[in-house]
Amino acid sequence: MVTIEEAVSKRDIKTFAKFPFSLYKGSPYWVPPLIKEEMNSFDKEKNPAFKTSDTWFLLAYKGGKLVGRALAIINKLEVEQQQIKKIRFGWFDFVDDKQVSKALLDKVESLGRAHGMDQMEGPMGFSNLDKVGVLVDGFDYIGTMVTWYNHPYYQEHYEHLGLERGKEYVENIVPLANADPSNFKRINDLIKKRYQLRELNVTRKDQLETMIDAMFGLLDLTYQRLDSYTPISKEQRQHLKKRFIDFVNPEYIKFVVDKDDRLIAFAVVLPSYAHALQKANGKLFPFGIWHLLQARRKSKSVLFYLIGVHPDYQKKGVTAIIFNEYYETFLRYGVETGIRTPELEDNTAARQIWKHMTNIVHKRRRTYRKHF
Repeated sequence: MVTIEEAVSKRDIKTFAKFPFSLYKGSPYWVPPLIKEEMNSFDKEKNPAFKTSDTWFLLAYKGGKLVGRALAIINKLEVEQQQIKKIRFGWFDFVDDKQVSKALLDKVESLGRAHGMDQMEGPMGFSNLDKVGVLVDGFDYIGTMVTWYNHPYYQEHYEHLGLERGKEYVENIVPLANADPSNFKRINDLIKKRYQLRELNVTRKDQLETMIDAMFGLLDLTYQRLDSYTPISKEQRQHLKKRFIDFVNPEYIKFVVDKDDRLIAFAVVLPSYAHALQKANGKLFPFGIWHLLQARRKSKSVLFYLIGVHPDYQKKGVTAIIFNEYYETFLRYGVETGIRTPELEDNTAARQIWKHMTNIVHKRRRTYRKHF
């Protein structure tokens, strides 16, 4: 018999955070999170996402053994602003036992019903900047710090339990070492001259911090048309800044401004920390922080995490300016491979950005949903 318990104490939530370490022990593809960072993101006093969400940390036990977990989330901004009565579920992991996955999802559904929701969807986080989607193809590629990895049997569980496919996402490998820069170099000059634009580069953390608010404002403008997008609150912006600022190489953040110095485009690229995080195995000390610092300076792979373009400048070639700047920066750092993190498969605007570069779809993931 499977029993579901709600994790409330700090000790129980740490148990929740550490469950995947046993589930994926020995996997060459799973990338463990830093336990300290994970605990901070689960701390209701530190993560402002809890202020606009109702949440339940769920632990599944069978025969006295921990066998699964799930975080149930009602994003109140999504419910109020988009009129979508949905309970989300994320951080959803379980052993290969359908009684376990069913018990966890049944609990999510009952919580949703009790709070007036009419559907559930996952795996997904608090907002659009969290991890999303269950991996359904590409299991033999290493994960990233901004995505979930999972065993192949997960998909079978979702479909066996009657959930239907939700949103589809793809991830791409971009072999930057073989990229031909001629197209975006040519367009770069034309676009800057035509629209009176210029690149704005930073090299220090304090310079980057002055741009954070403008970045998030532009992010909202860029994605507000997507029905799945919920705005990021000011408190969440500050939390995300604190969470990621130490992982960022300021030279990997690119900006484009107009003649009045108004931000009209930006892109965020992160060094790949996958192998460093595997070596750290959840701990910063004694050696984890050293591995991460080495990766920040020397990683030959990078993650294309976010890109934002003001609606007035979309489909006008502005990203050529960004790619031109990245090409020069990546040459200096010896970067060979780019990884495009999950993008909605039907996001044609995103695909257009990359049309002049070689892209290899290496992973697919999706959400699953159920109406009740």
